[in-house]
Amino acid sequence: MHSRRYIQILEKYVSQDQIQKYIGCLIGGAVGDALGYPVEFFSLDEIKAKYGEQGIQHYDLNNGVAEVSDDTQMTLFTASGYLLGAVRWIYAEYGLGAHHSYCRKSYEDWLLTQTRKSMPKGDTRVSSWLMAIPELYHRRAPGQTCLAFNNECNIDHPNNDSKGCGGVMRVAPVGLIYPVFFETEDTKGSHVIYEAAQCAALTHGHELGYIPAGCFAQIINLASHTDMKLDDIIERSLEDTAIHFSHCQEFPYFLDMMQKAIDLSMSADSDEICIAKIGEGWVAEEALAIAVYCALRHQDDFVAGIRAAVNHDGDSDSTGSITGNILGAYLGLKSIPEAFLKELELRDVIIEIALDLATEKNASKIYEELNLEDNFLHKYQIRALDDFIHLRQKNNQ
Repeated sequence: MHSRRYIQILEKYVSQDQIQKYIGCLIGGAVGDALGYPVEFFSLDEIKAKYGEQGIQHYDLNNGVAEVSDDTQMTLFTASGYLLGAVRWIYAEYGLGAHHSYCRKSYEDWLLTQTRKSMPKGDTRVSSWLMAIPELYHRRAPGQTCLAFNNECNIDHPNNDSKGCGGVMRVAPVGLIYPVFFETEDTKGSHVIYEAAQCAALTHGHELGYIPAGCFAQIINLASHTDMKLDDIIERSLEDTAIHFSHCQEFPYFLDMMQKAIDLSMSADSDEICIAKIGEGWVAEEALAIAVYCALRHQDDFVAGIRAAVNHDGDSDSTGSITGNILGAYLGLKSIPEAFLKELELRDVIIEIALDLATEKNASKIYEELNLEDNFLHKYQIRALDDFIHLRQKNNQ
C-alpha cells in the first residue's frame, strides 16, 4: 500500500473527488463481482431457495473472505498492463508499442497464475508486479476463451468469433487511464474506445465481443472524469461508440440492446422482470446492457444497483462487476458501505492499483517531492521489476 505521505502529495495534483472515483470504480467492480460470484451458475429460483425471496443481499463468505472471480483478477492485470505502457511512453525506457500490446503481456502473466500456485524464484519472464500477490494464484471460474488467449489477435485479425462477456468485464481501467494521454475533447473518446475494443479483441474476436468493451470504457471515462448525469453519460458513450463502429454489421443490434436497457430502466416493472427481458449476461452485449439497466435504475444507490445486477438467471459475477464499476466511478467510494469493504478479497491491492492509475499523470512531480521514496517506477519498469517483486514476496511471507 502507498504511504500516507504519498497520498497527501497525490492530493495536491489530483482532486479528492477524482481519487475517490478511481478507487470507487475498481473497488465497486470487485464488490459486485464478489457478491455475484457464489451464485454465478445458479438460476434465480435457486438463488431464492438458498438466500430468501429477495435473493443474495450480502456476501456469502468463504473462510471469512468475500472472494472475487476472474473478472476482478483480469481487471487488475488490465490496469497493470496499461500502466506498464504508460511508463514506457512517458519515460521512453525502451519501446513505444501500442498500449494494448502491454496489456497482452500482462494477460500472459495472468495465464501463469491460473496454472501455478506461486511464482518460481528467479523467473524473469513476467511483466507485472501482481505476480507477487499470492491471492491471485487461484482459478475462479475463468472463461475458456480467456484461457485460450492468443497474443497475436486483434480487431483486424481475430482468432475466434466469441462474443462472451470475458472481453468487456475487464476493461474499466482503460476508461480511467486514457485521459492521461489525450487531453482534448476530440481525442478522449476515440482512444478510450479504440484501446478498450482492441484489449477485448485480444481474446474475443466477434464484433459483439469488443464493441461493448469500447462503449463500457467510455462510460467509465465520462463517469470518472466529468460531472455529467449518468443518463447523459450513457447517451454520449453510445454516440461516441457509433462514430467508430457504426459500419460494423452487428452495431445496430448492439444499439437496439442498449436502447432496450435504457427504456426498461424507466419501466414500472420489477428488476427481475426487466433483466429477464434483456438476457442472462453470458455474452458481452447482454452483460453491458444489464449493467447499464441496473446503473440507470439505481443511479443514486450503489448497493441496490449491484443487488439487482446479481439476482437473475445468468452470469451474476460479471453483471455485478460491470455495474459496480459504473456506479463506483459515478458515485465514488463513499457510496460503498463499509460492510462491503471489510471482507473483500484483494481490497488493498485494488486500492493500490487505483491510486497508481490516479498517480500516473503526475508521476514525475509526485516522485520529485517524494525523493523517490516510493516505488511506482520500479513497479512499471521491467528492468527494476525483479527487485520489486522479490521485495513484495518477502513482505508477504
